[in-house]
Amino acid sequence: MTDSAPDPAPGTILITGAGSGIGKLTAQAFLGAGWRVGLMGRRAETLKDCADGHPEALVLPGDVTDPDAAESAIAAMAERWGRIDVLFNNAGLFLPAATIDEISVADWQRLARPNIDGMFLMARAAFAQMRRQTPQGGRIINNGSISAHVPRWGSAPYTMSKHAVTGLTKALSLDGRAFGIACGQIDVGNALTDMVTAMTQGVPQADGHRAPEPVMDARHVADAVLHMAGLPLSANVQFMTVMATAMPFIGRG
Repeated sequence: MTDSAPDPAPGTILITGAGSGIGKLTAQAFLGAGWRVGLMGRRAETLKDCADGHPEALVLPGDVTDPDAAESAIAAMAERWGRIDVLFNNAGLFLPAATIDEISVADWQRLARPNIDGMFLMARAAFAQMRRQTPQGGRIINNGSISAHVPRWGSAPYTMSKHAVTGLTKALSLDGRAFGIACGQIDVGNALTDMVTAMTQGVPQADGHRAPEPVMDARHVADAVLHMAGLPLSANVQFMTVMATAMPFIGRG
């Protein structure tokens, strides 16, 4: 959304990884709040399930690691609604815990493509659209992680990728100033989705033992992104941490 836009109603947002987990919950939250939402992901059926026939949902099957798919998704948003106000750069994955010497090059590349390349490609395409549209500007919200601050045991690839996301957030925040483009980052800890269910059973801790960890309802993440996206461009949440209150973050390691 832009300060100069005459319509104060919610705007347009593209959400990557919208077919499941945090992406799906966030897409549903934005649709419920009256936003026009583009849903991007690799599986068309899961995106259609999330959209559930909503008239303001635009299903955009595509792989964020494909430069053409990234640009096509942004172009489809602009064609449908004239502009893109927000990108929630959410898609990513992580690997099973292991020390770096136990991680294959192929697995590293499989993680780096969405977590680094995909983040870059989607931000690049959105930035270009936001720069040329009228009114100029928009907002990019990157999904970081607690691991953008401190690592878990055995998480070298994921931790490295999320530190890269923080660098991207800072660089876009600086480069976007001249064009009214804000960039912020949400760092999530132990939001209960299918990807983190194992944390309730027991995961490796810094001292080597395994222990279950507290989790939180992932809908709190969607609510936080909705708040960040709804701010005028004169205000920005640069970094927000949303986490299960008692999880091992403060004092991790």
